[in-house]
Parts: sequence; C-alpha cells; structure tokens
Amino acid sequence: MKNLIFVYLLLLTIIGCSDGKELLTNNDPSKYQLEENVVWASPAGFDLTLDIYSPVSNRGSYPVLVIFHGGGWLINDNSIMDQMSQYLATNSEYVICNVNYRLLSDQDNSVTLDEIVEDAFGAVIWIKHNISKYKGDNSRIAVTGDSAGAHLSAMIVNSGTNLSSDEEFRNNLSFTPTYLPNGKTAEQASKENVLNVQAAILSYGAFDVYKAGVEGLESSKNPFWLFSRSKARGVFGKEYSPINNPAMYKALSPIYNIPEREEKILPPQLLLVGSEDGLTTPLSVKEYATKLESFGQKTEYWEYANRNHAFLDSGSNLFLGSSFEEDAPQALDKMIDFLDRVFKL
Repeated sequence: MKNLIFVYLLLLTIIGCSDGKELLTNNDPSKYQLEENVVWASPAGFDLTLDIYSPVSNRGSYPVLVIFHGGGWLINDNSIMDQMSQYLATNSEYVICNVNYRLLSDQDNSVTLDEIVEDAFGAVIWIKHNISKYKGDNSRIAVTGDSAGAHLSAMIVNSGTNLSSDEEFRNNLSFTPTYLPNGKTAEQASKENVLNVQAAILSYGAFDVYKAGVEGLESSKNPFWLFSRSKARGVFGKEYSPINNPAMYKALSPIYNIPEREEKILPPQLLLVGSEDGLTTPLSVKEYATKLESFGQKTEYWEYANRNHAFLDSGSNLFLGSSFEEDAPQALDKMIDFLDRVFKL
C-alpha cells in the first residue's frame, strides 16, 4: 500500500503540457488585465509574489478570489494554478489573485508550517489593503485552494482571529501574519477581524495535519521531500513531533479548530473532491464537511465523479489520464456558480 501511495504521488508531480490548442473559452486574454509577480512581502529577503487578474469591463469594483496552490507544502508554485486563474478570469467577473507562499523546503529547508500559514494570512491582509488598485472590492473576498492550498484557506476561515505579535508559535499557538500594514499589531488585526472573508472553496483539502504527522508527513517515506530535493524533517523543526507536541499540530489542523456557530459564524463553504481520490479521500473530505455542519456552519459538498486528485492543476497528467481542459472546467463552473450565489451576482 505504501509503495502504491509513493507511485501515486510521484505521478501527481509529473505534469505534462497541453497540446497547445487551448480553447478561447478557457482563456481569453481580452477579458482581463494581468499584473504578474507583484511582490507582497519579503520575509528575510525572500520575495513572495502574486499574479492579479482584473476584469476589463467597467462595472466599477469586483469581488475578489484568492487562490493558494497545492503541493504538500513542499513543491509547486502559483504557476500550477495559471490555467485555473485564466479560466476564472475569462468566465467570471472576479478579481483573481494567484498567490505564492513559502514552502517547507525554502530558505535552506528551514521554513516551518506555521510560517506558511502566516504567509497565507499575510497575503489576504495585503490583498485587502491593496486590491482597490486593481478594481477589487475588499469587502467581498473569497479564498480557495487545492490540497495544501485548501488547508491554508481553511486555516484563514477557522483561525484568522488567532493572532499574536509573539513570533514564537510554540509559545501560544498563535500566528503573526507575514504582512501587516505599518503601525498595526497582530492583536489589533485580530480585534478588527481583518482576515474575515465572505466565502471559501476547499478542493480535496488536507484538514488534519496532526494525523498526517502521525502517519509519516515528516518522514522520508513522504515522497514530497524527495521531489523537493530536501531532507525530511519535522514541520516545526527536528525537536518537535506529533506524539510529543500534539497541540502544535492540532493548532495547524482545521478539523480541530471549527468554532460553534454561536461562537463564530463562518462564511459559506464549498468542499470538492474527486470520487477516485486516494490521497485526500472522499471519506476524509466528507468527514470535514460533516463536522462543519455539526457545528452549525453552512457547507456544501460536491463529489466529482470518476476524478482523481489534482484535477484543477494546469497542464495534463498522462499517467493519471487527466488534463485541465477535460477535467477542470466542470469543477470551475461549479465554483463560479457558488460564488455568484454568495455574492448575488
């Protein structure tokens, strides 16, 4: 079984190119203006960028969709979401922000998972404070991501008020966003609920970091370490483990941080997963959706028939028999419909 998972994950990383006959309905550059590689933060001199797609129509301001890519927190960058961004910019009227964040393997394999979450938090805060320059309405924000990116989106929704200026995560299990406006503290940002968003779309997400840690996330048996050309280690450093420090891992796990509706009303959420997904299985995603509903949170669940993991990725995967052009549009149309209902477009 472990060998099968290894091969399965390996195949997911072998992304081929499309045949060059991209449909205009999938990408029509006349529908949007693209600003690439906009630097939104530079932690320790490491530039973090995003690409912004703005509608060219003159309706005024538009809702914003923030995308976080997947890759096991170890591989890929936002280019894996390029075709998804282009499709959404072509077929909807949203400002699309396709975000880069640090990976565990970056900065000499020293980045910690809490820092990655802090990058996601910081990206949303930067977008809220700057998106008006790109026709975006900062009062109408949705977040989305696939796999590890869905994890980051869920953390924004569930734990976006758990902020502290103490940059040592282990001290209080709180987060210091990578970006904060000048003069604003993390505590002020928390009090003002600056990470409040109006919708979330979570595609085949990883919602239980604690369980993943127990099952080998930090081990060399996890092939993503090999794919990233990095030595396997603890996601918080070598001195921590899910067995000895379970609270740290659970603080990074959305499934343990869902608030009761009476405590906090979360935005509407759409959860997607392929029926044949062997990595983040329909059972695990359904478990998360069911728990959201049991806490009174508004949730929709959609299982994509006969699809595997990573059906939103750019390009094609010959081994899995999947391609963006054939597999992604139906799911993306589902997302657009969900967002249009949330934002009443």
